[in-house]
Amino acid sequence: MVMENYAHLFSEDTASFFRSPVRDIFRRVDLNAIYSFAGGYPSADTFPLGDFRRIMSDVIDRTGAKAFQYGATQGVTELREALSARYGVPVGRIQITSSSQQGIDVCTRILADPGDVILTSSPSYLGALQSFRSYRADVRGVEYDPDPDRFAAAYAKAAEQAVSEGKRLKFIYSIPDFQNPSGETLPFGHRLGLAGVARKYGMLIVEDSPYRELRYEGEDVPTIYSIDPDITMHLGSFSKIMAPGFRLGWIFGHPDVLDKIYVCKQSLDLCPPVFDQYVAAEFISDGSLDRNLAKSKALYKEKRDVLLDMLERTMPEGVSWTHPDGGLFVFLTLPQGFDSVKFYDTALDAGVAYVAGSFFHPDGGGRNTMRLNFSFMSADRIREGIRLLASLLSDSHGQALYPARGGRDR
Repeated sequence: MVMENYAHLFSEDTASFFRSPVRDIFRRVDLNAIYSFAGGYPSADTFPLGDFRRIMSDVIDRTGAKAFQYGATQGVTELREALSARYGVPVGRIQITSSSQQGIDVCTRILADPGDVILTSSPSYLGALQSFRSYRADVRGVEYDPDPDRFAAAYAKAAEQAVSEGKRLKFIYSIPDFQNPSGETLPFGHRLGLAGVARKYGMLIVEDSPYRELRYEGEDVPTIYSIDPDITMHLGSFSKIMAPGFRLGWIFGHPDVLDKIYVCKQSLDLCPPVFDQYVAAEFISDGSLDRNLAKSKALYKEKRDVLLDMLERTMPEGVSWTHPDGGLFVFLTLPQGFDSVKFYDTALDAGVAYVAGSFFHPDGGGRNTMRLNFSFMSADRIREGIRLLASLLSDSHGQALYPARGGRDR
């Protein structure tokens, strides 16, 4: 029998899936053939291939076939001990994951039932929104406020609203360091406020922190986990500080919550990649990570500075942008009425890609915003790409209709 329609076979969850516009870009075009500000790709220049060759050879010599066997679900001891030593977290509070994206997913899977409420910033990370909605959670965005008291009050108001509707609150999702997509960092007072709201309403906090070590200037802000470790699930990743191809991340959290994740992962992938874990453990322990971070941060700071300078030189009047102290992204806000979703095909047809900001807003707002990545392309291509994007935005055929800044270098 030939199957002509599969719709009746799909689970109800699939109706809640939505496609990543970033991944669809990758299917549509060759990133090396355009000016791509779209993805969150690290620069391949930050991958220390020589260190990888040496460490991989050492791992094979030292561990033999053990590195290619199944491993412990919670992660190999050597990597958990290396993370414990680096971050001062007890080994019993560390779970290794197959990427920090899996960390988001397993936290949601063990905590949220359909209809349960997750509070997050607006905008927020697209991959997290995809995960939340795949479990049919009720995702509610909260706008940022520079005043810490008003910021906490906004989260408390959202929580009260959910409770008044008979909803169950599960967790607050936050990316406090160099947020994706905005690039901004949450001040210490705001982090205290989030912890207070979570405590008051019996929620956890999922603190997603893949960019924390990519700070180019300014002082580190304490993690939410360090403020209240018993209610915070802190997610980390090797993707931006080592290489994404290893697909490794970690969770710091309370042992009772980690135990549920431990059981959950047994039905997902049994264990994280064992060989990759041994390599990552050595990468941390022999100093390679810190040496590579120093080089990576210098490179990314240069690229960030080039991007910010070009935006200042070329963007039309009425366009503003964030000024991140680290991370990989800058967020643009254009005048009200501009639609970055509709404008996208115009830009891509001309050879430049970005991600429309509305995809990062839980309510679909922010259509006059866009996210730009500065880590992937070379500094010269960043300059060329921003010139092209600014020209398109200034062109009446590009639907922007905003005058260019007089006297600026075009």
